[in-house]
Amino acid sequence: LFFELPSDSFKYLGWCDIEELGVQGNQLRCPRVREGPSEEELFFRKEEHTLKKRKQVTDTEKWEKRLQENWENCAELNLSFQDLGDLYQVENFKRILRRLIRVEKLWLVDNSLTDLSAIRLPRCRELNVNKNHFTSFKQLPKIPQIQHLSLAENNITTLSGISDFRHTPLESLILKRNPCEFQERYRQLVFSNLPNLKMLDGIPKLPEDCSPPDVSFFYRMCTIL
Repeated sequence: LFFELPSDSFKYLGWCDIEELGVQGNQLRCPRVREGPSEEELFFRKEEHTLKKRKQVTDTEKWEKRLQENWENCAELNLSFQDLGDLYQVENFKRILRRLIRVEKLWLVDNSLTDLSAIRLPRCRELNVNKNHFTSFKQLPKIPQIQHLSLAENNITTLSGISDFRHTPLESLILKRNPCEFQERYRQLVFSNLPNLKMLDGIPKLPEDCSPPDVSFFYRMCTIL
């Protein structure tokens, strides 16, 4: 038998949809921003009864929601572990990222992200995108002010594109548990492309990291099973 719980009426509501709630996005540190299932998905789940609680949203209400979200004024935000299982949820997630024009610290850990190259984060100084599905530096967002970048446990196979960060104030880079870490003379290659980098994978720049890479060797990769 189906028993509706008291909390079911809030099952797919965002905080902006709750009446008489004045909390804004920039007041939250770890908001859940994944949208609820679409109407078609609810039908297949046999949860169409929740549709009765939805109402037609007016343009005024949409504008009020946008103001309440207030993503433009977020300076520090954690959007990790969002469980973005559907395309429309990914699009809503990117919609929010495009509004983070003042964010300085941003965590996007374990979101199955593959490409944020169309996103620009003009003030971001610290970005953590560990445990995603990036395969190239070219797929990262535009982060001209980045100082600390963490890319651990992605699928970045080569260092191609890393030189794009040469003209940023990048000081610390983490590439642990990426295939590129097994590239021969990996540290020397990274520091030769990023001469202003101070720390790689939690280890400060060492004297042996400063010698120019040997251009005569072939790049090799190994897999540890």
